[in-house]
Amino acid sequence: MNVAEILGQAYKPRVIDKALHRSLDAAGAVVVEGARATGKTMTALHASHSYVFVDDADAQRTLEIAPRSILTGQSPRLLDEWQVAPELWNLVRRAVDATTEPGQFILTGSAVPNDDITRHTGAGRFIRLRQRTMSWWEKLGSTRSLVSLAELFEGGRPSTDTTKQTDLEEVIDNLLRPGFPAMTALGLEQSADRLVAYVDEVARADITRLAAIRHEPEVIKQLITALARSVASDVTFKTLAADVRVVAPMINAETISTYVELLERLFIVEPQNAWAPSLRSRARVRTTPKLHLVDPSLAAAALGAGAQHLSTDLVTLGMLFESAVVHDLMVLASEINGQVHHYRDSYGSEIDAIITLRDGRWGAVEVKLGGGQMLTGVESLRHAIDQIDTDIVGEPAFRLVVTGTGPTLTADDGTVITSLSNLAP
Repeated sequence: MNVAEILGQAYKPRVIDKALHRSLDAAGAVVVEGARATGKTMTALHASHSYVFVDDADAQRTLEIAPRSILTGQSPRLLDEWQVAPELWNLVRRAVDATTEPGQFILTGSAVPNDDITRHTGAGRFIRLRQRTMSWWEKLGSTRSLVSLAELFEGGRPSTDTTKQTDLEEVIDNLLRPGFPAMTALGLEQSADRLVAYVDEVARADITRLAAIRHEPEVIKQLITALARSVASDVTFKTLAADVRVVAPMINAETISTYVELLERLFIVEPQNAWAPSLRSRARVRTTPKLHLVDPSLAAAALGAGAQHLSTDLVTLGMLFESAVVHDLMVLASEINGQVHHYRDSYGSEIDAIITLRDGRWGAVEVKLGGGQMLTGVESLRHAIDQIDTDIVGEPAFRLVVTGTGPTLTADDGTVITSLSNLAP
C-alpha cells in the first residue's frame, strides 16, 4: 500500500521486510510485535492490501456490533494494535482455518495481552516476527563497502579497507541517534528530550495497561535506569533491586523480576540468552541472560549520558556500544532466521555474541570499542572457542570482531574485523 498517502510520510525500507514477505508466503497470519514507535504500522501497511486501526473509535464501535466485519478486506489485511481487542485473535484463527491460502492477515501489537490468549491457539497458523528499532545500517544509510552478515555465514570475506574509519565522535553520535524512525532526523538534544518522555510514558501509562502495580511511576523509571546501567551484563534481580531501593527502600528481587517481565511484554527489555554448547573442559556454562533496552539511545537517555559525558566516560560508552552491536546483530540476523546469544563459562571465557542458525551453523562475535583493541578481540575469540567442543557443535562459520573505530580486514587466522558502521544484513 502507499504508506505516504495513509500516514503522510514515505516508507523507508527495513531489514524486517524480507522476513515479513517470506512469512506471509508460509502462514495464514503474521504477528509483528515490538515496542511502541519502532515502525510496525508503517512496515505492515507497506506489505498490506487493506487495513484497519483497531484502536480507532470507529473500529471500536464496529467491534461491538459486527466484530467479524473487521476482518473483511483484501489480503493481506492489517489489524493494527490488535491487542486492544484480544477477541480478534480467535476470529483471525478461525478465518485462517477456513482457507488454505497463506498471507491472509498481519497483526501488529506493542504489548502481549494480559491473559496471554495467544500462547496455545496459534500453532501452525501464525508466525511471529519482532520489529526492533533501526540498526545503524538502516538509520545511517551507509554507502561504505559493507560486511554482510549473511555472506559471512556463506564463507564470504570482505576486502581490506583501512581508509574509511569512524572516529570516536562519530561513534558517539551514531549511538545517541535513536533507532525509532520518527526520531532519526532530530538533533541529539531534541531526541534526548523525546527519549526521556518515552521512558516517562512507559512508566506512567504503558506498564499499568498490563497489570496493576503497587509502586509509583518513579520506581519503574528508576528500574529502567538501573537496567541501562547494566546493559550487556548478566545482572541479577537482586542487584537491580539494590539500585531501585533509592526510591523504593522495601522493594525486593521478586518484585523486580515481575516488573522486568512486564517490560519484556512491552518489548522495552530484550534478554540475550546464554548459549550452552558442549565444552572440552570441566568449566560450567553460565546461563544468566544479559538484558538490553529496546534501543541503546534509550539507555543513554535513561542514564542522562550525552555526547560530552560519553566522550570522557569510556567505560559507559563501551557498555552502551556493546549493547548497540548486540541490538544490530539481532536486527540483521533476523533476516536469515538467526538468534543471538552470549557465551560465558565458569573459567571466565566469554564471547559477546553467538549467532546461531536453524541448520546448526554458528558465528562468534567479540565487541571492542576502539580499533586499537582489535588484536585483543582476536585473541579473546580464539581462547574462548578453544574451550568449546567443536567436534560436537562444529567449527564456527566465522569469527568476527566488531569495533567502533577500526578498519575492515581479515586477520591471518581468518577472523574478520570491521566497524559497526560497516555491518549489513
